[in-house]
Amino acid sequence: MYHLPVLKNRRTLLERAEKFISDIYFTDCNLRGRLYGDSCPLESLACFLTPKRITFAEASKQIFDPCKVGDTFGPTWWTCWFKVTLKIPESWRGKEVHLLWESDGEAMVWRDEQPVQGLTKEGEKTSYILSECLQDEEPHSLTLYVEMACNGLFGAGQGSQIAAPDPNRKFSVQRAELVVFNRDVRELLTDFEMLVDIVKELGEEEQRGYQALFTVNEMVNLCDPSDPSSFAKVHSLAGTFFNQRNGESQHTVHAMGHCHIDSAWLWPYEETIRKCGRSWVTVIRLMEKNPEFVFTCSQAQQFQWVKSWYPGLFSSIQHYVKKGQFIPVGGTWVEMDGNLPSGESMVRQFLEGQRFFNKEFGRYCKEFWLPDTFGYSAQLPQIMQGCGISNFLTQKLSWNLINTFPHNTFFWEGLDGSTVLTHFPPGNSYEMKGKVEDLVKTLKNNKDKGRANHSAALFGFGDGGGGPTQLMLDRLRLVQDTNGLPKVQMSTPDELFTRLQADSALLCTWAGELFLELHNGTYTTQAQIKRGNRQCETLLHDIEIASSLALYRNNTFPYPAEKLQELWRLLLLNQFHDVIPGSCIEMVVEDALKYYEDIRSGGAALLRDACEALVAKGSSVGVFNSLPWERLEVVQIQEGAEKSGLALVRASSIGVSPVKDTPPVTPVSVTVQADGTVVMENGLLKTAINRDGTLASLYLISGNRESISDGCLGNQFVMFDDVPLYWDAWDVMDYHLQTRKPVAEVVQPVHVVSSGGLRGSVSFTLRISDKSTITQEIIMDAMCPYIKFSTEVQWAESHKFLKVEFPVRVRSPNATYEIQFGHLQRPTHRNTSWDWARFEVWGHKWADLSEHNFGVSLLNDCKYGYSVHKNTMTLSLLRAPKAPDATADMGIHHFTYAIMPHTRSFQEASVIQCAYNLNFPLRLIQCSPDTMPWSAFSVTSQAVVLETIKQAEDRGGVLVVRLYESHGSSVTATLRTTLPVREAWVCDLLEKQDPNRLVQVTSEGITLDFKPFQIVSLLLIM
Repeated sequence: MYHLPVLKNRRTLLERAEKFISDIYFTDCNLRGRLYGDSCPLESLACFLTPKRITFAEASKQIFDPCKVGDTFGPTWWTCWFKVTLKIPESWRGKEVHLLWESDGEAMVWRDEQPVQGLTKEGEKTSYILSECLQDEEPHSLTLYVEMACNGLFGAGQGSQIAAPDPNRKFSVQRAELVVFNRDVRELLTDFEMLVDIVKELGEEEQRGYQALFTVNEMVNLCDPSDPSSFAKVHSLAGTFFNQRNGESQHTVHAMGHCHIDSAWLWPYEETIRKCGRSWVTVIRLMEKNPEFVFTCSQAQQFQWVKSWYPGLFSSIQHYVKKGQFIPVGGTWVEMDGNLPSGESMVRQFLEGQRFFNKEFGRYCKEFWLPDTFGYSAQLPQIMQGCGISNFLTQKLSWNLINTFPHNTFFWEGLDGSTVLTHFPPGNSYEMKGKVEDLVKTLKNNKDKGRANHSAALFGFGDGGGGPTQLMLDRLRLVQDTNGLPKVQMSTPDELFTRLQADSALLCTWAGELFLELHNGTYTTQAQIKRGNRQCETLLHDIEIASSLALYRNNTFPYPAEKLQELWRLLLLNQFHDVIPGSCIEMVVEDALKYYEDIRSGGAALLRDACEALVAKGSSVGVFNSLPWERLEVVQIQEGAEKSGLALVRASSIGVSPVKDTPPVTPVSVTVQADGTVVMENGLLKTAINRDGTLASLYLISGNRESISDGCLGNQFVMFDDVPLYWDAWDVMDYHLQTRKPVAEVVQPVHVVSSGGLRGSVSFTLRISDKSTITQEIIMDAMCPYIKFSTEVQWAESHKFLKVEFPVRVRSPNATYEIQFGHLQRPTHRNTSWDWARFEVWGHKWADLSEHNFGVSLLNDCKYGYSVHKNTMTLSLLRAPKAPDATADMGIHHFTYAIMPHTRSFQEASVIQCAYNLNFPLRLIQCSPDTMPWSAFSVTSQAVVLETIKQAEDRGGVLVVRLYESHGSSVTATLRTTLPVREAWVCDLLEKQDPNRLVQVTSEGITLDFKPFQIVSLLLIM
C-alpha cells in the first residue's frame, strides 16, 4: 500500500531516489552498497611483462614473478600477463561468484587455454562470472590467466584523449578479488535507474514522468537494503509501472548490439586484433545467456584477424552467425574513408569483404555499414547496388558543424541515379547504452515523423571496442513496451530495413554527395599516406593490366592472383577511416607507410615479371601504357649505366611500344628576360615566370586567351594559421582563411634547368620560415597541354597550412571536381550556409573551373583537398597538426601538380585523360629492337574510360574489364580488343555473371550503351 501523500516536490523526491542508488553517496546504507556481498582475496597473483603481443601458448610458458594489487606495469604498449590462482570458499555454496578485476589497462581472461571474457573498466566490464550458483561439484580452486594491455580503451593520450600517446605511462590493477554478486540487487538497481531516468527525460510537462516519480519514491519507502525479503514487493511495484503498455501507433526502436572498433586510431593495428578478441568473446558470453540478443559486426579484416589469432572464438562466431544472432554487416574489407579511395578501391573493398563473408559465413551483406567516416561519395549508391547492397546505415552527418541534415530515413540517389534506402539512427550515436535517454532521443530527433515509424538504436561501447553489457540488455528488456517510451525490439538490420521499405511511400530523396561539414583537414593531413595510397592504387592497376595481357602474350605466365590479393588487402586496410585521413597516432602512420613500401616492393617485382612476359627481352627501350588511349609524351629514358635522356614517345593504348624518338611539331623554347623572368613556350602554351616562381602569365595560344587574372599571380604559395577548435588532425576551420600570408622570401630565384627542345624547365627555392623551404621545378614538355610543378617541401611547421593558388580569368558559379568514376559540381560562391560549409572540399586527380568555351583545370598526383572561391583555384598541400601525432607531416615531401588552360569544355579538352596521364606514368621496359607497337584494348568514345582489367576471381581464362562513362553523357561506345575474346557477359561488381546479358562480340569489338556516370563490368571469356 502507498504511504501517506507528500508535497509534490519533484526535486526532493527525484534526488532521494538518485541517492538511494548512488555509488558515491550513502553507500553504507543505500541499495548500491549491497551489490556485492562477501569478498575473498586471491590465493596468489604473479605476472610477466613483455614488449610484444604474444600468443597464450607462448605466454603460459614464461616465468611469472609474484606481484600485488596496486603495483604498476608498463610502459605504454607493453603487455602484462597475470597468473591468477584462486580458491572459492565452501561457505559460498549457492551464491553467484565473480572474479572482480579493475585495471586501467584493457584485459582478457584466459581459461583452459581459451579467451573467455574481456575486462575493460572504461567499458563497464570488471568481472568474470566464475559461477552463477556455486555447486559442490564445480571446481573451487582454479588457475586463470589475465592478459593486460598497457593501454586504455582509447590508447594512452597524454593529457587528453586525442593527444599523442604518453610513451612512459604506467598501468595498474586496482582490484583483483573474489566476490559474491547479489543478482537481485542488480535487478532492483536497474528498476530504480530506469524509473529515475524516465522522470528526468520526460520532464515536468509529462503526466507519465510524475507517475514514474511517485512509483520510484514509494519503491524507496518499501525497500530495506539490509533485508532482501523486501525486494520482491519493490520489484513488483516497478513491474506494474513498466507493464503499462503503449498504443499501436507508438514508434518502434530496433535495438542492435554493436561494437564499433576502429581498425587503427589511437592504438596500432596489432592492438586492434586484441580489441576484437576481448570485445567479441564478451559478446559470445552474452549470447549464451540471452538468446534474443542480436549483435551487428562489420569489417571482414577484423574477422580475418580473429580467425588467425583466436580460432576457437571464430568457430563460436560462425555458430552464432548460423543462429542469426551474430550478424556480419557492411560488406567491406574495412570501414573505409568515404571520400579519398579511388572508385576501383571502393569496388575492391566490397569485393574482398563480400567474398570473405560469403566464404566464412555463407552469406552476403545486404546493407552497407559506415557509421563513422568523414563524408560519403556520390558514387557510393551505384557501387553498393553493384555489390548486391540496397540499404545503407550511418550517423556521421549528425556531426555537421553548420547545417542540420534534414532526414533520418530517406532514399539516397547517387551520381548515376542509383538509389539506396538510407537510415541515420536518430539517436545520433553508434554506441548507446540502452538508457531511457537514448530511447527518448531516438523518438524526439526523428526528422521523418509521419513518414518513418521505425528507427535503429545501436548499443554497446565503441570506437575502442568493448561492446554491449548485460546491464544494457537488462535495461532494454525492461522497457520493451512501456507507456510513455517508444517500443523496443531486439532486431536485425534486415528486419529494420524491411519495415522501412514497406512504409517508404512518403520518404524523401537526397541526390548527390553526403558532405560532412567537419573534418575537412583530413583531405590533407599526413600527406605521405595520401601519396602512398595514390601511388599504390596506380601500381596495382598497372600490375593487373600487365598481368592480364601477359596471360595471352605468354602461355607460361602465371597470373599472380594470391600475391595481388595480399597487396590489395594491405592497401584496403590503410584506407580505414582513421588511417588514410591521417587522424591516427604516429605508430599507425609508421605501420601504414611500411605497408605502402611492402606494396611498392612486392608490386614492382610483379610488374617487372608481367612486363617481361609481354615482350621479347632485348637491348632496346620500350614503354608499357596502362591507359586506354594513345599517348604522346616526353619520357626520361636510360641509355646504359650513366647516360640518360629525353624522348617524345607515341605509346599505344593499353599495350607496349618501342621508344622511337618523335620530333615535336613545336620544340619548347626557354627565354630569360632582362628582369630575370623566364618565358617558356611549346606551341600550345606560353608562360612567363617571375623570379619568385609565380606565373605572371599563362597564355593559351590556340584560344588566344590569358589564363591568369589581371593584376594577379599564378602558382602563389600561401600560408595560413591552422588552429581548429579541438579535432587537430581532423579539422580546418573557416576562420583560417582570414590569416592568409603569401610565401614571398626567395632563397634562390628562378633559373633555367632544361633549356628547351623536348623539355623546358626552371627551378627556384622559397623560404617559408626559418625551418621550412619550398624547392620547385616548373616543367613545360613538348606537345603537352599542361605545365607541371614538381615540388619538394622541407616542412617543420606547427599548426600551419600550406596551399597554392591560381587566380584565373574565368567566371562561373560552379567548379567541377573529379570523384570516384565521375565528377560533380560544387558552388564557387557562399550564398547560403550550405555553400559556406564547403570552404574546403575534396576531389581526386583534377578540378576544373570553366565558363562557356574556356576553362582552367588543376591536376595533381597525390593531393585531395581543394578550394575554388570565385575565380581563385586553390590546392591544399600540407598541414602541421600536433594531435594525435605530434610529428604529423614533419619532413621532406614530394608532389607534382599541373595547370591546364583549355578551350571548349573540360570533357572535350581531354582534361580527364590528362589527369590520368599525370598519375599513370608510362612504364619503361626492355625490349628487342624489332618490337612492334601493340595495343590490347581501346575504346571508341572519349567519354568512356576503361578503368580496370583483371583476371576474374576463381576463374582462370576469364578477364574482368570495368568501364565507366566519365563525361556525364549518354553514349554508345565500342570496346576494341586484339585478345581472342569468345564471349562477353555483363556482370556485377562482385563479378557475378548476369545470365540474361550476353553481349555480342563482333570483329569491330563489343558495343555498349552507357548512361551518365554508369559503371559497366564485363566478363571476357577467351
